[in-house]
Amino acid sequence: MQIYINETPVTVPEQAALSEAIIAFAAKPPFAAAVNGHFVAQQDYGHTALKEGDKVDILAPIQGG
Repeated sequence: MQIYINETPVTVPEQAALSEAIIAFAAKPPFAAAVNGHFVAQQDYGHTALKEGDKVDILAPIQGG
C-alpha cells in the first residue's frame, strides 16, 4: 500500500505498523512521529496500524537559542 512520509510516497506492506514505515524511511534517531497530524508515543510505533494514504510526519528536533 502507499503512504506518505514527509510528503514523499512510500510503499509499505498491507497491515504495516508505523515502526515498519519508519524502518522503510531509514529515519535516524532522535525523531518524533505523527500519523495524520496526531503524534504517536515511541512505545506505540509497533502497535499503530497504517492505512492506505496515511500521512506520516517524521520530525527531528532542532536546536536554537
